[in-house]
Amino acid sequence: MRKAVIDLGTNTFNLLIADVSEHSFEMIHSEKEGVALGMGGINEGKIAQDALERGLKALAHFKEVSERFQVQEIKGIGTSALRDATNSAEFLEQVDNLLGIHIEIISGEKEAELIYKGVKLSYDFSRPGVIMDIGGGSTEFIFADSKGVNDLISLNIGVSRIYQHFTFHDPLSATDIVNIENWLEDYSKGFFINKQADILIGASGSFETFYELVHSVPFPEKLHSVEVPFVELMDSLEAIISSTQAERDVNQWIVPIRKKMAPIAAVKTRWVIRKLDVKNVIISPCSLKEGAFI
Repeated sequence: MRKAVIDLGTNTFNLLIADVSEHSFEMIHSEKEGVALGMGGINEGKIAQDALERGLKALAHFKEVSERFQVQEIKGIGTSALRDATNSAEFLEQVDNLLGIHIEIISGEKEAELIYKGVKLSYDFSRPGVIMDIGGGSTEFIFADSKGVNDLISLNIGVSRIYQHFTFHDPLSATDIVNIENWLEDYSKGFFINKQADILIGASGSFETFYELVHSVPFPEKLHSVEVPFVELMDSLEAIISSTQAERDVNQWIVPIRKKMAPIAAVKTRWVIRKLDVKNVIISPCSLKEGAFI
């Protein structure tokens, strides 16, 4: 059966079309749209009107693409921005009435479970590790090994929340960085106390950008995880953190939706690596949308 999954993220909407059966999964088409659904209201618990309009436009495009690929079923999944917004029901009703797409808003824990299922398609966990999925509204962490999940959490520490909470210098100042790290400490709810992980598995999204910045080539399209050289990655994170907006605007390896918030994602990734004493970083092309097919 040919199905489509739309992941309605806080920053990016992702479409994945695949042929699925009980024992197989074949990706047919994928694309993403920078929607910035959480911009202008996520910290106030609402979706701004212009963001709602961008969301509808992106979903209309995805509906057209799905019809072109003769998709039999479309499943929409709403995450952090939609689950926290007081006006999300209005948006869901509009999407259902205008496009016939039903959107299910899932909990943070369910989101983390689907991310794990997706990443497991590309990484076998023969070496235990912690998955990190950087979102605009939330960030999920899943500690897992070959036997399955040991611990997971979804924290409202997404890059869009941080970006809209502070006023930053360009480039980030030392005070800006300290403020971000202190904010992460406060909002991580003590989850990282007494935790350690040799391996960090970055789930898609920002981590694909980190890979492209390190290697200056597009991230591989196959459903395989790749290890990124650790020293080069850390150097790249430092370079992103110290970069100016003008420098990021002309950097071909940073997609438009990430050009403003890339330094925040880099600060957060570096903070987690230090917090958990990570020694190796593996990047998976899979995340929630792949997990939703399993």
